[in-house]
Amino acid sequence: MKHQHKYDANGKQLCCTLEEKIHSKTDKQTGCCSTHNKQHDHSDDDGHDHSGTDQTTFQMFLPAIISFTLLLIAIGFDNYFTQNWFTGWVRIAWYIMAYIPVGFPVLKEAFESIRKGEIFSEFLLMCIATIGAFSIGQFPEGVAVMLFYAIGEIFQTLAVQRAKSNIKLLLDQRPDEATVLINGNATIKKASEITIGEIIQLKSGEKLALDGKLLTDNATFNTSALTGESKPDTKEKGEAVLAGMINLNTIAQVEVTTAYTDSKLSKILEMVQEATTKKAPTELFIRKFAKIYTPIVVFLAIAICVLPMLFVDNYVFRDWLYRALVFLVISCPCALVISIPLGYFGGIGAASKNGILFKGSSFLDIMASIQVVVMDKTGTLTKGVFKVQKVVSVDVSQADLIKWVAALETKSTHPVGTAIIEYAKGTEKNATVTDVEEIAGHGLKGKVDGNEILAGNVKLMKKFNISYDVEIDNTPFTIIVIAINQKYAGYFLIADEIKEDAKQAIESLHKINIKTVMLSGDKQAVVNAVAKELNIDLAHGDLLPEHKVEKVEELKIQNLKIAFVGDGVNDAPVVALADAGIAMGGLGSDATIETADIVIQNDQPYKIYTAINIGKKTKQIVWQNIGLAFTVKAIVLILGAGGLATMWEAVFADVGVALLAILNAVRIQRMKF
Repeated sequence: MKHQHKYDANGKQLCCTLEEKIHSKTDKQTGCCSTHNKQHDHSDDDGHDHSGTDQTTFQMFLPAIISFTLLLIAIGFDNYFTQNWFTGWVRIAWYIMAYIPVGFPVLKEAFESIRKGEIFSEFLLMCIATIGAFSIGQFPEGVAVMLFYAIGEIFQTLAVQRAKSNIKLLLDQRPDEATVLINGNATIKKASEITIGEIIQLKSGEKLALDGKLLTDNATFNTSALTGESKPDTKEKGEAVLAGMINLNTIAQVEVTTAYTDSKLSKILEMVQEATTKKAPTELFIRKFAKIYTPIVVFLAIAICVLPMLFVDNYVFRDWLYRALVFLVISCPCALVISIPLGYFGGIGAASKNGILFKGSSFLDIMASIQVVVMDKTGTLTKGVFKVQKVVSVDVSQADLIKWVAALETKSTHPVGTAIIEYAKGTEKNATVTDVEEIAGHGLKGKVDGNEILAGNVKLMKKFNISYDVEIDNTPFTIIVIAINQKYAGYFLIADEIKEDAKQAIESLHKINIKTVMLSGDKQAVVNAVAKELNIDLAHGDLLPEHKVEKVEELKIQNLKIAFVGDGVNDAPVVALADAGIAMGGLGSDATIETADIVIQNDQPYKIYTAINIGKKTKQIVWQNIGLAFTVKAIVLILGAGGLATMWEAVFADVGVALLAILNAVRIQRMKF
């Protein structure tokens, strides 16, 4: 039986080493680390698996170290420590031994590619170039080219693993077992076998395996793995808790409400794993380009070697073959084929680190070009919860007003009453309530501590002929007017609370010249008030779901790139219609999360700006890499064809440019957004 995994406050599995995390592949069903034996881990569409491993970094570099050591000794024998025996077949055999550790894997990859019908691959180019160098007696250069290529591949693998590490931390979020209480006894069960209604006992430091409802009075959880938010979140009895949350203090009991495969985290895992299969247009273009480009350079290399015999008087086959081989090494497209997908992968990883899930690299490109952000109000810009925003008391202490009204509202089930009771924080429990009467469409009437209390809308005041402050009539938000003993005593202003970072989000979007639009089913007066407070450019209220679709279609007719942000089931059609559909994933409905292209896990509006910023930075880095690779390769290709560049310049143009592009691509993971 497997042991129950422990986690630290940052969400890291204590029994899983860093090495295991880096070199493991995450199991889609369990979310747990499992090792695999392939050499690399940046598998791409051409069928090659360049992928990550269960080897240590030293083991990855060992073949290159052996090859480098043998090469140095051979160069020493050739140039500095002349030996009588280091000639002929002995010398050739030595260089072959130096070549095999780094050359054999590439020869094998080239053979596999040809067997699959993909003849013109980067592996074939390197094989032709290095074997050709051997054929003309350039043994040191032949070994050196393959050695540097192999080292470049290792660095590419390490860079890809680094890019994946943020996503892997997200993917490995669930233990595969949990402690379940059966007839009061603690029993360890596989998470996939736990059914709805069973009770999980969660110790301090343990991670929740399934979605559920908290049965303990309260518990504090680290939710950073799901939301990117480092601040601990305290949940009260009855509140929803999600798989992947870490219990930080006392033992907690959770009643399972969702099957293992249906949990919100399971859906998130599928989204991230599918994200890397959805390529950006730039990425797809580069792959198609490489498949056309590679055979062209092979035939050009043949032409460089053969055609000059028709035009050059002192034609020397060996010299022109060397030029052709240099040309082949330079033309290897690995800098483009590897660094560009890595740039997008780095963008997805950086987004995951910030609590944002992109369902494919294509949406990074789309977010980089967004011109209008359309937002739902409730649950997106506001918290979606009624809260008492203001209390005004007249001729009575505010404490007494709150206590008496809250006591009266305990006899009501209206959400407004619940908001007042929460605001009172238990003070209403000391009051005596009698003779409660609910007046339909108006409010409540009753006696509290011997005082007659009226609590309701302005119609209630008019019904009992009680004069009140007429300014109340101009307020767009919900007002509960209070009268005590037939005399106006003040009011409670109740509204959906605006999220703390909503204003900052709108300001940030305006700074990058993005227009903001708010669509809501709430009444226009409330929508206008929120729009004014947040400085939103355009706001429409009183909308049904089909009306929201119409408003977005009106914007699309203007050929504007639109992102729509929503959280409710009724937002799903608009999310699907927009160029980029963004779902608030913390409290959002499953339908909207599944329809969306991007999921913001912690429900913070500011993450909309972060997502756009990551998209812009990713696209910028990708195009920098394209420009760098093409510029350097074009220059050195011309020099190589003219006989002015040697194999060493060719190595720089290939491996050197690839390494520079990789280093540039991984920059995005170090950036702060």
